[in-house]
Amino acid sequence: MMGGTHQDDAVQGLTGQSARGRSNGSYAYPTALMTDMYEYTMLDAALKDGTAQRRCVFEVFTRHLPTGRRYGVAAGQGRILDAIESFHLGDDDLRFLSDRGIVSPETISWLEDFHFSGSIKGYREGEMFFPNSPILQVEGTFGECTLLETLVLSILNYDSAVASAASRMSSAANGRPCMDMGGRRTNEWAAVAASRAAVVGGFQGTANLLAAKLYGLKAIGTAAHCFTLLHDSERDAFASQVDALGLDTTLLTDTYDIEQAVKTAVEVAGPDLGGVRIDSGDLASLAQRVRMQLDALGATKTKITVTNDLDEYALASLQNAPVDSYGVGTMLVTGSGAPTCAMVYKLSEREGSDGVMVPVAKKSPDKATVPGRKLAFRSYEYGLAECEHVISGSEEQLSAFAPQEGWKDLLVDYMVNGEGDAALQGHDAIAAAHEHHAKALAELPITAQSLMRGDPVIPTDILVL
Repeated sequence: MMGGTHQDDAVQGLTGQSARGRSNGSYAYPTALMTDMYEYTMLDAALKDGTAQRRCVFEVFTRHLPTGRRYGVAAGQGRILDAIESFHLGDDDLRFLSDRGIVSPETISWLEDFHFSGSIKGYREGEMFFPNSPILQVEGTFGECTLLETLVLSILNYDSAVASAASRMSSAANGRPCMDMGGRRTNEWAAVAASRAAVVGGFQGTANLLAAKLYGLKAIGTAAHCFTLLHDSERDAFASQVDALGLDTTLLTDTYDIEQAVKTAVEVAGPDLGGVRIDSGDLASLAQRVRMQLDALGATKTKITVTNDLDEYALASLQNAPVDSYGVGTMLVTGSGAPTCAMVYKLSEREGSDGVMVPVAKKSPDKATVPGRKLAFRSYEYGLAECEHVISGSEEQLSAFAPQEGWKDLLVDYMVNGEGDAALQGHDAIAAAHEHHAKALAELPITAQSLMRGDPVIPTDILVL
């Protein structure tokens, strides 16, 4: 663990920080323009023809997982609640829409006091999803639901991609802590979102201080190669770091010669040195040599952290190496080759001119959708998941549907009539999602954790009532 923090301490850091309860991660700026223009032009047209007030149900799902992946991990729902809290338009925003001629004066008036008053339900953060899983369902008027489309998709697609990659990496690490170090490899705001999603997917902490502050995450980090190069000698750099951060710090050993650096590190800090980090070379071989050298020098409790463009395959290859923790960057924040989950936001039910709710669906080739609102369950055999069950129908049909014994209901309420569930926001919600992810992964067949390409680990059965 970076800074000499051990695995147990990392878990404590995840669940024991001061940022508690409701989110401190609410947006510092309005989110109502974080959208595509056609959301507002559709609203404008619908307000003019009278359909904007029609009750609607929109569904978020993906038609397929990234090639070869066995499952996905849902993440970002708490951030959606944060974003909706900030979804309002100030005078400057309204003036922009008006000056650009994007919407009419009547729509400007409608938007002046806009707030989302609908309901949202979906999969828990940290839950596994598969093709056609109803990950999120948004219900309200067409006008208010359509404005959320781009924002909801941008959050869910990215956060779920990072959480899915983090899950594969955490599994490949085989119980050794993984830490997010990807902030410098992506957009500065995406870096904050990635830190949060990584913890949902199994990581233990982050190097990103804003994410640590907003979400109460474990913060990690000590020194880079430039700190060693700044000093007249490696010994001076190590002595300075130990003097500033204490014996439990982690010293970076590959600026010059690793063997000499380890010897110097123990001479400076003594056998109680917290940790050393290796950031280049053949990590497995070097970790083995460093471990033997540390033990020979009496530093038997000094931990070894490795970094350097790791992904799940590299982590799997290091399972037999004496490594204590990992720092992961580029491949984490880019979804390890799958930077999006290809989720879509589709209308599945709407109110007709007679006031009756009507299931609707696309019939486009390769893009057909399943009509109606959804229920979602997972069935088990011998304690292992065997099938995802998606039930589609009218509100009345679904309320009368009786799942089979032992099926787990996968949907939770995020918002009801415009009121969000504060328990699903903030640090405590992230910690709960982290724990739920571990439990849900353990309930999947063991092949879910295979890094070999394959089909989704369980099938999805769709029943239209």
